[in-house]
Amino acid sequence: MQESTAGNSSEPLLSVKDLTTEFVTSDGVVRAVNGVSFDIHPGETVSLVGESGCGKSVTALSIMRLIQSPPGRIVGGSVTFEGQELLTLPEREMRSVRGGKIGMIFQEPMTSLNPVLTIGRQITEPLELHQKLTSNESRRRAIELLSTVGIPDADRRFNDYPHQLSGGQRQRVMIAIAMSCDPRLLIADEATTALDVTIQAQILELMKSLTSQSGAALLIITHNLGVVARYADRVNVMYAGRIRESAPAVETYHHARHPYTTGLLHSVPRLDRDLGSRLEPIPGEIPDPGEEITGCAFRPRCKFAVERCTYDDPPLDEVAPAHTAACWEHERVGAEVEAAAT
Repeated sequence: MQESTAGNSSEPLLSVKDLTTEFVTSDGVVRAVNGVSFDIHPGETVSLVGESGCGKSVTALSIMRLIQSPPGRIVGGSVTFEGQELLTLPEREMRSVRGGKIGMIFQEPMTSLNPVLTIGRQITEPLELHQKLTSNESRRRAIELLSTVGIPDADRRFNDYPHQLSGGQRQRVMIAIAMSCDPRLLIADEATTALDVTIQAQILELMKSLTSQSGAALLIITHNLGVVARYADRVNVMYAGRIRESAPAVETYHHARHPYTTGLLHSVPRLDRDLGSRLEPIPGEIPDPGEEITGCAFRPRCKFAVERCTYDDPPLDEVAPAHTAACWEHERVGAEVEAAAT
């Protein structure tokens, strides 16, 4: 498998190579992440995109070594952050990386925030743990963070509990916690899924603004290509546990070379389409992760499939500069994309 690159000459901040994570279930072994490789450079915004169940969140949890064992286990690959291998790092040292150097915004803040602790305490704890601030110093910093992420009357809301906040406010608190120790990398795992579209835009703008100000890199995990169109520098499209296409964001939207990427793009409402035009859903369903897949996993849903796809899984190969795709028929896919654009 060829590694996805960002086209950046600097050393990557995070480098994931052939990451493989599986879960042992009563029905057998489920390989949720299967040989995933990508890089994130300092200050870069990268996205992992795909349907629910494709392995995006498991990839993020594997990077943070938060896979619950049992039943989960990381069985192969490498994750290096600032040149340090995370998969073999002693747990005590890994705890200093989590929150201190890599911040993570989880998918559902109501279940990620502790319901019996005030939001203030949940922000001050990592400050005292990682930055060794005193109680008074951490309180001042927490109130400052709450104001920065747009929580009104932050001094008073410092003592509120999660259930006293709206969904958007809880997500802002999660961002404050994740950014509290000025991490070099922020991972946002479906951070806007449960919010209405107006709040989604506010949260995405906030994350992009905060990371731009601090110089941190940002990994956005989402199922919606429309969400990352405005924010991502590079897009990695995942399907059935693997990256199927990786390219700069502009290249992805205008010159996609994998049929799954084009399917996702056609599923998103667009302002440049004719009024009344219909969305084109991807037919079928994602494969059962517990079943052994022969050939290309996307073949049953793909209109470009040929006989070779039934027995030979295509590698992630370069199809254009800084653009990789795992498709035997990528030239046909590209020709259709070009024809539709003219």
